[in-house]
Amino acid sequence: MGILRNLCLAAVAFAAMIPTARATDTEAHAPAVELKLAIGTEGAYPPFNNIDADGNLVGFDIDIAKALCTEMGANCTFVKQDWEGIIPALQSGRFDAIISSMAITEEHRKKVDFTHAYYRTTPAIVVRKDSALTGVTPEELKGFSLGVRGSTIHARYARAKYKESTIQAYKTIAGYQHDLAEGRLDAAMDNRIVLDDWLRTDAGQCCRILGTIKPDPAIHGEGAGIAVRKGDTDLVQRFNAALAAIRTNGTYKRINDKYFDFDIYGN
Repeated sequence: MGILRNLCLAAVAFAAMIPTARATDTEAHAPAVELKLAIGTEGAYPPFNNIDADGNLVGFDIDIAKALCTEMGANCTFVKQDWEGIIPALQSGRFDAIISSMAITEEHRKKVDFTHAYYRTTPAIVVRKDSALTGVTPEELKGFSLGVRGSTIHARYARAKYKESTIQAYKTIAGYQHDLAEGRLDAAMDNRIVLDDWLRTDAGQCCRILGTIKPDPAIHGEGAGIAVRKGDTDLVQRFNAALAAIRTNGTYKRINDKYFDFDIYGN
């Protein structure tokens, strides 16, 4: 018994001499957790986001989103969402970020947090080619109907400035495009690039740009940004770092040049 007791004590003493792995050592060698993100987008705002003939989401917003996800090493999926419900869907957790040409405005900041702007553009007004309208001021459009996409900066601007015009809000841009082409609408207001893109199509041959509008920062905001849920500062920082990286490494320019013949980042 004495010999057995001595052997047990020796084994215990030897075991005590073996260093145990620290939690930090284990964590250091653990595989990194993959970043998975769901991206919400409208899919009805060409050339920024749209559905192609094969049912795929395409456009500038989509390509930028994919480039940012690659830069962050994130596994991203896209969720198509009607514009009017896109912020509530983000807030409810249907997706983690909105990359859908959303303007960085104080009104939006009450509901979401934003990254830096990833592009800027100018609003404009479009009319039929046979229109007698000659200017874009509220006085010149007095008594005329003006179409806008609902729940947008353009709708807010039209209601604030064109008080003596009849403002008609549409769920998508296709609505005002159709009514304008058919002569049921006198004019429409939107992003100049969106209007130019439409005018290059067969359906847009009916119409012309009447003129551009100087952006009002209080309504039009600071450009288009990526929206995330309030307080998600880590994701904002990740997106901002990725945006800076693709601007530096040439990826942003390659995407820009695919869609535009000018630098939309500083337009």
